[in-house]
Amino acid sequence: MPPVTKPVRSISPMSDRYDLAQVGRIARIEGEIAKVDLGGGTIVDANMGLVEAKVGDHVLVHAGYVISVLDMEEANRILAEWREKRFED
Repeated sequence: MPPVTKPVRSISPMSDRYDLAQVGRIARIEGEIAKVDLGGGTIVDANMGLVEAKVGDHVLVHAGYVISVLDMEEANRILAEWREKRFED
């Protein structure tokens, strides 16, 4: 009987752009579309119609929308939790 293995689950913000809300920084705004830098060279377009944000703000992006503006402390906490969980799996 083969050994039972624990499924590997990635919680990386770059694993699937529609799976999790991702933390990023707004690099540029063109109309209602923000160019959000997710790190690692990944920049995504996100509609800003739900929130008021400006270039440089840290935001949560989900399914192509900026859904929340984060303060720096909160953004760092979320990123630290993702890194910690990624190395636990």
